[in-house]
Amino acid sequence: MRIEGKLFTAHSADTNVEASSSESSSVGKDDIAPDYLAAREKTIATLRASIDNPVMEESLIHYVTEIYNAAYAKSIDGNPEITAKITTERTLQSLQYGMQYGLQDKYIFNVTHKALTGKNPDDEDGNTINFYKFGNDFFNTFLDTKKSVLMGIENLETAKEQMAKGENVVFFANHQSEADPQALSIVMKENGFEDVAEKVYFVAGHKVTTDSLAIPFSMGRNLICIHSKKHLDCDPDSKPLKQKQNLAAMSGMLDLFRKGGAAVWVAPSGGRDRRDLTTGKVPVAPFDQKTIDMFRLMGNKSKVPTHYYAMSMNTYELCPPPDTVEAGVGEKRNVRYVPCGIYVSEELENVGGVETRHLFTENAFKICDENYQTIVDASSP
Repeated sequence: MRIEGKLFTAHSADTNVEASSSESSSVGKDDIAPDYLAAREKTIATLRASIDNPVMEESLIHYVTEIYNAAYAKSIDGNPEITAKITTERTLQSLQYGMQYGLQDKYIFNVTHKALTGKNPDDEDGNTINFYKFGNDFFNTFLDTKKSVLMGIENLETAKEQMAKGENVVFFANHQSEADPQALSIVMKENGFEDVAEKVYFVAGHKVTTDSLAIPFSMGRNLICIHSKKHLDCDPDSKPLKQKQNLAAMSGMLDLFRKGGAAVWVAPSGGRDRRDLTTGKVPVAPFDQKTIDMFRLMGNKSKVPTHYYAMSMNTYELCPPPDTVEAGVGEKRNVRYVPCGIYVSEELENVGGVETRHLFTENAFKICDENYQTIVDASSP
């Protein structure tokens, strides 16, 4: 396989080009403006000149096509700041970073990872790139911010005040998209809570820290890196090492809780929600009680007041995942121009004792599911 990462910076500003007929016909007909079509075809031509792996080439061409189509849809919906030039620059940047940090000089995450923002290079091994901003800007190329909705603002304000007092906050959320961290940041920023979004630690599975395209986006987020139950048993030989890493991640999270003022986002389902192919709807995946028990235990062990909220995410259509769970990495990426919705519940009532702790999990899921139905109605296109 031949990959020349430097080629991805070749035409970041030049979008007034004509694509050859053979390149255009392979992509298919699209109802997008000539400048977008020309920019997309030149990006695809750059890909073809850089990669000789047919499977990777096909996947990346699909990815690029999705980005340009979604960006164009946003541009003509009253968002003139999204142009073919901006789309090309952000697309090439994502590909360049994916090649550089996902393949050529693969970035290795610690079990707890602090977002790389380039603000303090001495603390980031010389890094000067703001990966947090890069990720948000990329997904903002096609996220419909005007129709996106944040509900439970008063509850988020309470959580923010608790964090300011040095207390911890945990959001038990459903998970729908690879872009959930960026969607959360974009929607919260639109509603005046960017400072909260920047502080959130996301409990991340192995895909977002090992997939070449996902790695640069993950580099810009605060992460607690674990192996989920669904993927822990995929390779029996590596299971002991994965379990050891999970223990180290839990120890790192406990340290965060003991320092106080932490905010953690976790999906107790252990993975993304999947579409019900019989109904076409996307139900919230059930919460795992052991996961919630672990986070409540960490809160208690920290000796710092820790508060729990349910967070309902309607982000599925932004980057729809495959309909089935795949153990490996490298899935085909789909993106859409759609709004997103987030609903932060009231603080969860501390119901259920040692023998009835399942009541807390059941209540957390019930509230998340009910609020999800509300946010879907409020934010669906």
